[in-house]
Amino acid sequence: MARVVVVGGGYGGLASAARLAKLGHQVTLVEAAPTLGGALGRVEADGFAWDAGPTYTLLPAVLRDLFRKSGRPLERELELEQLEVAREHRFEDDTRVRVPAGPRGAQLTAFDELDPGLGQRWVDHVASYTEDWEVLRRGYLEVPWTPGSLPRDVAARLDGRETLHKRLRKVFKDERLRMVAAHPFVADGHDLRNVPAWAGLQAYVEQRFGAWTVPGGMGALAGVLESRLATRKVEVLTSTTAFDVLVRSGRAAGVATASGEIDADVVVCAVDPRRLPALASYVDRTMPAIPPVVCHVGVEGDLPALDDAPAELVLHGDPLLVVRTGGTAPDGARAVTVHGRGQIAEDLLRALARHGIDLRPGLVTRVDRSPRDLVEQWGGSPLGVLWQGRGTVRQRLGPHTPIPGVYAAGASATPGSGLPFVGLSAALVAQAVGEA
Repeated sequence: MARVVVVGGGYGGLASAARLAKLGHQVTLVEAAPTLGGALGRVEADGFAWDAGPTYTLLPAVLRDLFRKSGRPLERELELEQLEVAREHRFEDDTRVRVPAGPRGAQLTAFDELDPGLGQRWVDHVASYTEDWEVLRRGYLEVPWTPGSLPRDVAARLDGRETLHKRLRKVFKDERLRMVAAHPFVADGHDLRNVPAWAGLQAYVEQRFGAWTVPGGMGALAGVLESRLATRKVEVLTSTTAFDVLVRSGRAAGVATASGEIDADVVVCAVDPRRLPALASYVDRTMPAIPPVVCHVGVEGDLPALDDAPAELVLHGDPLLVVRTGGTAPDGARAVTVHGRGQIAEDLLRALARHGIDLRPGLVTRVDRSPRDLVEQWGGSPLGVLWQGRGTVRQRLGPHTPIPGVYAAGASATPGSGLPFVGLSAALVAQAVGEA
């Protein structure tokens, strides 16, 4: 039995701790905040509640595997509901498309309604990622990897020079299709000229496996995982800041915290490794992806402009606005979250009103968060590492790190940000550490 300290109580840390405890290790989780969950938590004010971060997930098999391999099956703990529509895109020329969360035929029909012939172009583009998915799934996403011993077909993709910007301009003449395909990366603050083309396989994953949410908000997932840690007898230390990994005789020996040193045979870094000096030098060439400006709003009264809106509404322009409608509210009211990207020179609600969605007349409460607020609150960016070209994929740590006994999980680790990939990172760490 190894003594394991997991640094970070976000989704990556919770999932890593649960898996390692089930493998028979003695696990302590250290979290600087007073509560667990990180960006997977909830924001509450005046009877309203909003998801602090993600509102849905792809690859539900990752969640099911986590629960199955750490205790009771997911279906006994949490309800997962498949979204019919992933999001609606509205463009500056007043056209719009509602993108189904799979399958292929539904997406083909939806894009043909935008313009005849666009459906086939879209599904052909998505299908072009089939082989990329299979190769990367087998050799990168689902197995612990080391940069120096990658299978040839995996290395060829990770080291490819084509960018997503170049691929989308090549395959789509219609700018609206480019906007839809680029949206997940633009919304996370990336420049498409620095994103490798293979990363676009997210569209394939969404079409093939669907998008899934938890009724009442994804924040419930954090609560269920916290209970799972209690069941697995994980020691949880909240309001405890980890300052660094302790290294003795060339390997991990513990974690230095504000409350003293915690001895460990294994340390899992589930936070931005820049926060731990022992790891910071190994990631000094990377930068964090900065969160958007966020406004959580509680409103009363009728909102016809949102009556038929799906869980996520994307309003293209500058600024780019993303409206999420899945919060909980008192009777007769509605909880809405607005994200902003780009040249934000005015209040987000005023910018939203220019799109015909005016939340101001019925405003009951609002909670504003700047990118800096979010980074300070969560101790780093939940969007992980900023794409800075093809080399970025090899500059992330995880599941192994250069320090023996230290592993990395979470949005800043392999294979990257987003609930499905953070969940995979925890699975990779569990494989790398192994059973007690």
